[in-house]
Amino acid sequence: MSENIGFEGVLKNPVERMLQTRTQCLAILIGLLSVTGAVGSAHAQNDVGARARQETDRRQKFSDLMQFEADHRIKANPEIPASQRMLFDYGALITFQYNSIDDRLGNNHGLRQTDLIGYVRAELDSANEIFARYRASYQDFNPGDSFEGRGSEWNHLDFDRAYYRFDLARYFASTSGQSLAYNVTMKLGRDLVYWANGLVLGQVIDGGLFELSYKKMHLELLGGITPVRTVDFDSSRPNYDHNTRRGFFGGMLKMDVDTENFGRHHPFVYGMVQRDFNSFDSANISGFPTQFNYNSYYIGFGSTGSLNDHLLYGVEAVYQGGDTLSNSFVINGANVSAATQTRNAIQAGAVDIKLDYLVNDSQKTRLSVELLGASGDGNRGHSSNTFNGSKPGKNDHAFNALGLINTGLAFSPQVSNLAMLRLGASTYPLSSQSAFKKFQIGTDLFVYGKMSSRGGFSEPAGNSHYLGIEPDLFVNWQICSDVTLAARYGVFFPGGGGSSAGGNRQFFYLGVTFAF
Repeated sequence: MSENIGFEGVLKNPVERMLQTRTQCLAILIGLLSVTGAVGSAHAQNDVGARARQETDRRQKFSDLMQFEADHRIKANPEIPASQRMLFDYGALITFQYNSIDDRLGNNHGLRQTDLIGYVRAELDSANEIFARYRASYQDFNPGDSFEGRGSEWNHLDFDRAYYRFDLARYFASTSGQSLAYNVTMKLGRDLVYWANGLVLGQVIDGGLFELSYKKMHLELLGGITPVRTVDFDSSRPNYDHNTRRGFFGGMLKMDVDTENFGRHHPFVYGMVQRDFNSFDSANISGFPTQFNYNSYYIGFGSTGSLNDHLLYGVEAVYQGGDTLSNSFVINGANVSAATQTRNAIQAGAVDIKLDYLVNDSQKTRLSVELLGASGDGNRGHSSNTFNGSKPGKNDHAFNALGLINTGLAFSPQVSNLAMLRLGASTYPLSSQSAFKKFQIGTDLFVYGKMSSRGGFSEPAGNSHYLGIEPDLFVNWQICSDVTLAARYGVFFPGGGGSSAGGNRQFFYLGVTFAF
């Protein structure tokens, strides 16, 4: 449900129409849940994006409608009190999911998960925004299938988004009609930060994000720490999957470039520092005392934009420096002995290149290609971990960060010592049919390799460059305004450089979201 204080007349018809369809959506949901429960032997992976997109689109459309009306009324009568200039929106989502996951040893894990999400949003003068979203998840594993041995439990009982945002230019535009050549925006709290193309940072951050703009120049400043439930890239560190504290501090300079014949471009350059604030920084692993401390910095550049009406692109290249603690043991032939850990210099890098071709047909067909390369280290046993990581006294050439890159459903490797090619396609095949207007299908084909054939990887692997191949399929269907269906399927076929202990791996996910 949503309301806008002072705009009862504007809301009446949209709310009535929403309530009229609510019963039909609920009936469809019940039918879909029966299908979801019947899936017992398929294979899955959770996809948060499907349910997040529905919530974001719903909030944005509602906000645009209310803001259009608010702008005109405020400018016509500046004496309107704040209580009548406020947009207030609230709602809830419930998602029922089934996951079936094959691990690298060939063991299958079945999981039924229910997510309950409630949110509230208030906006004043289009410039002051407060948003909070609370999430509660219940995970119900098949007997013995829990990855960490914790069994079925409630999980993620916290606010996954909570922030205040201020926009100076919008404030002047909505209250006085004044247009500024510059702007200052500020966001304080907890929100997803997606830096550039996502190579270095794509995580929820507790902190502040500031943007200073003048004409076509933009300077972003970031400072914050990951929430404790963040999953770390170092899986050998104690409690890496539910107690991670890494700080990110940096700035990015961006420019908007519009050309007459060569499209629109947004080149950028940035610098970012990552600091290890983890409290669990020591452990005794297999009899070897191990200390953990990984501090890094990143210098990157690139550009996003369009070359014409059909071609979209994104390019990001980054150099990584800093220092890390070395491995806590050494191998001499058949002997394994403890070693004094040294502080090794990090010298690594990564490149990501994306190209999307928009057919611009009625089915919104899109074709994609992506190339990714992240450096590895031949002296590492594992590309991301401290334990079995960089050898004492050696520079560390393995790239590691907390980015967000699509590396597939089934294999889903970390972006470290990774070479990857992705070919993708998606379309709305039945867009002319009203019931299937928002029915999307798509596929991705991944080819994986190692940058350093002898370097460690995020799982046991051979000394070949080739890791394997994976086709993925996905379906997104917004059945009506309140019901969305999402399905994912991927199968990984390992190659000579990949672990083949469990043979092929399959992932399947099926989820139904109902929005209140």
